[in-house]
Amino acid sequence: MTTVTYSVPSISCGHCTHTIKMEVSEIPGVQSVEGAVDTKQVTITFDAPASEEQIKALMAEINYPVAE
Repeated sequence: MTTVTYSVPSISCGHCTHTIKMEVSEIPGVQSVEGAVDTKQVTITFDAPASEEQIKALMAEINYPVAE
């Protein structure tokens, strides 16, 4: 089990975190997705077959790219 926290500058409201949660939760292996509007962060817990690369690619695809 891996837990990562990403900074996502484009988060501006609860709708943003809801969208991220719904989309990222569909990746096989993702256990939980939590977003915070106030800190503009997303914490994701996952196992294989999910990967950080796959999660970051999806986040960019749905217009919530992860800050490097």
